[in-house]
Parts: sequence; structure tokens; C-alpha cells
Amino acid sequence: MLLCHLSLDLTHFPKQLTFVTEDLVRRRAEHNNCEIFSLEEISLHQQEIEKLEYLDKWCRDLKILYLQNNLIPKIENVGKLKKLEYLNVALNNIERIENLEGCEELKKLDLTANFIGELSSIEALKYNIHLKELFLVGNPCTEFEGYREFVVATLHQLKFLDSKEIERSERIQALQNYPEVKQKIREQEQVYLLKRTREKEETQRRMQEKKDKKQKQVESELECNSPDSLQDKEKHQEEGDGKQETWRTAEDDEEDRRFWEEPTPYTPESRLETHRYIEQKRRAKDDIRESKKREKPLRTLITAEGKVLNVNVPKLYFSLKDDEENNQIILDLAVYRHLDSSLLDVDVQPTYIRVLVKGKPFQLVLPEEVKPDSSSAKRSQTTGHLVVSMPKAKEVILDKQKVST
Repeated sequence: MLLCHLSLDLTHFPKQLTFVTEDLVRRRAEHNNCEIFSLEEISLHQQEIEKLEYLDKWCRDLKILYLQNNLIPKIENVGKLKKLEYLNVALNNIERIENLEGCEELKKLDLTANFIGELSSIEALKYNIHLKELFLVGNPCTEFEGYREFVVATLHQLKFLDSKEIERSERIQALQNYPEVKQKIREQEQVYLLKRTREKEETQRRMQEKKDKKQKQVESELECNSPDSLQDKEKHQEEGDGKQETWRTAEDDEEDRRFWEEPTPYTPESRLETHRYIEQKRRAKDDIRESKKREKPLRTLITAEGKVLNVNVPKLYFSLKDDEENNQIILDLAVYRHLDSSLLDVDVQPTYIRVLVKGKPFQLVLPEEVKPDSSSAKRSQTTGHLVVSMPKAKEVILDKQKVST
């Protein structure tokens, strides 16, 4: 079976493995109030897990464990889960069956689409006397001649293999042919294991080639980083960053095309390599996105000519009231009701007011000049709105109203 992509050096990708963490388990245990010690079922599928550990210490009462579609290379650290009844590790990088003897209550085991070529490793499941269902479809061992007969004859307790029920007559026939079938399986295993050895050696060779090529690229880049070349680079950057960005995009597209089009055997190494390549590309895009955010120019609040602009970055509703009776202007800004007041910064100037809401500016030009020193700001007890009272700079004497006797 072939996948179409270029084999790159795994050393180019981040080597940090993804483990099962307590935080991850708690997040996936929401149905159990995030309590993990009494957890009976958990789904950790598609979490990019590369090593299986800690579950046998944190979740001793687990009965159902979903780990499909990860990057797990080995079954380990689940042997102490005495109550485990169903284990799903489909679509991983597992090459042999092991370390399940301690799962005394195991009834169903799903190993679909892994890389199990050592079929004789199923003998380890003889100790799981309650095992009734086993799924091995999509593994290299299923292509062996006599595969089903060998499994049926080896695991007497099994009732279903690859969703197909095992008939009594089938088991009798398999037991009769067992010595001959076992010998055939052993021979085919040896051929497969030799093939895997060659694949691993080929992977190591490619990795070394890529490592040497990368080293040469680094050395050539260091040689190019002379003062003259740096000045040329700065000049080109000044001429147009758009061209450089277009060139980078084209280069990335070409690298993607080479990676996905060149045929490579479907192995645990190539699957892990593909995952790391995709992860590297994702992180690179995230870094570019973050850098663009940082490079985003600051919003203009006052022009070069000194003109104050009206700005509402937080997009809040507001009202500006002219309180003639008290000779003041009142701004009612509809900030979020539960927003902490420490995240608000009010700046009143004679001709405008500026409010920073979580760092985002709200600025409004006032219709009249006000007294900044006499202004006051408070939060409404009912709505949570920010209410700013700004006395006018021009004093107004109002006529006293005549009161009828």
C-alpha cells in the first residue's frame, strides 16, 4: 500500500511527543464532573497522543477506553485496568499485541488499521479469558495465508473475529489444521519482519540525507549573511514586501506539492512524519498570523493636524446628554455589565473624552468645552454602564422660576 508524499527528515519537525496529561483527562471527563478517580468511560480519540501512560494510575475503574486515531506505537500502561471491558486503539501505529494480560475483564479489543505484522503476538491474549470480540482488519497480518484459521485456533474464547461470528465447525477445522497453519504464519512473519527492518533502515538513511542537506543549507545561509548581502536584503524588503510574501507562498506550495506527490510506503514512520509535517505547517501559519497581528498599525486617534477623531473600536452603544439644568454633559457608555472596572481607563480632556475598554479605545468629540478636573465617572448599579459627568467650562446663570402662591 502506497501513500503519495515525499519522505522528509523527521529531525526537521518538532520532536516533542504528545502525552496523556491529567488536564486532558479532566477535560474529557466532563460527564463525570471532571473527576477522574471514579471514571468508567473516557474518549481520547484524535488527540495526537504519541505515548500511552498514567491512565492505569489515575483511572483504575475504567471500563471503556477509546484511543482511536492517535499516533500510539505501543500498547502499554493499561495492564492494571482490571475492570477494563472494551479497548479501542484503532488507527494507531501499533505493531504487536502486548501488555494486556492484566486486563482481566477485557471483552472487546479493536485494533483496526494498525501495523500488526507479528500475528503470533495474539498468543498473549490467551490469558484474557473473557475476550469475545477481536478486530484486526486493516493490519498487514490479515493478508497472511491462514490468518483467520490461526487466530480462531489460538484464541479458544473468541466468539467474533473482524465482526464475523466464529462457528463451531470453523473452530474444529482450524484446530485440526493448526500445526500446518502455524508453520505458514511463522514463515510469513519472518518475511514481513525482514521487510520492516529494511523499511526502518531506509527511513534512517533518508533522515541522514535530509539532515546533511539541511546542514549545508544552514552553512550557505551563514555565508550569505555578509554585511553587503544584508544591505541588499534590506533594500529588497524596502522595494516591496508583497513580492517576498508571494515568493514565500509559491515556495511553500512547491514544497507541499513535492511532499504529497512523491510515493512513500505506508509505515508507522511515514504516518508520524506526515502528522509532524502537517503540524509544522499549521504552526508556521499561526506564527505568520500572530506576527501580522503584532505588526498591525495603531489606530489613529488624533491626526497630524491635531484634529480629534471619533472612534469606537469596542463597538459599544452610547448616549451623550446635554444636562442644561446642571450645566453638564453626561456620557452613558454601555460597557459589559460584568466587566471589571479595573479594565476601564477614562481620560477626559476639555474638548473630547477617551475611554479604553480592555485596551480598545472609545473616543468622542464633545459639543462644548468641559472641565476635566471637575468631571466624575461611575458605574451604574442597575445596568453596569459607565456614566461620565463632565461640567461645562462656560458658566450659565439660569433665571429663577416664579413659584405661584
